[in-house]
Amino acid sequence: MALSQEIKTKIDDMRKVFPTSEALLIPLLHAIQEEKGHISRDSMKEAAVFLQLPFKKIREVVTFYTMFNEKPMGKVHLQFCTNIACWLKGADHLLHCAEKRLGIKCGETTPDGQFTISEVECLAACGTAPVVQVNDLYCENLDEKKLLELIDNAKAKEQKRQ
Repeated sequence: MALSQEIKTKIDDMRKVFPTSEALLIPLLHAIQEEKGHISRDSMKEAAVFLQLPFKKIREVVTFYTMFNEKPMGKVHLQFCTNIACWLKGADHLLHCAEKRLGIKCGETTPDGQFTISEVECLAACGTAPVVQVNDLYCENLDEKKLLELIDNAKAKEQKRQ
């Protein structure tokens, strides 16, 4: 599956502002993920060819940043920070609560494709720990009640759409 013409045009337009291939890599990866939902190995190969960069360089960036997903994620992606500040404030307990409520383990997606649970190293919100990133939104100072409400509200919202 080749890069879409839309992505190529978008990145080519950015070359005026970001004149090196390395500078275009992150915007390209964001565009791929936005269009396809994740960044597959084939997409990484296509990005390498398009930017004339080694595949290894693309792979390093995709695997380093938790914002990039190598496999399809649920519509609601719950990313639990389990670094020391969040861990001390009960992030591990919250992670287990989410697993129990959704019936999946960390790293899995619900059978309906609605939710994915992930563990991330640090979301840089130590002062408002524990924190969970829900898609692009930070949910800080979470407790079990707030987390379960968040999950239940997301479920209800999806049921209304169906």
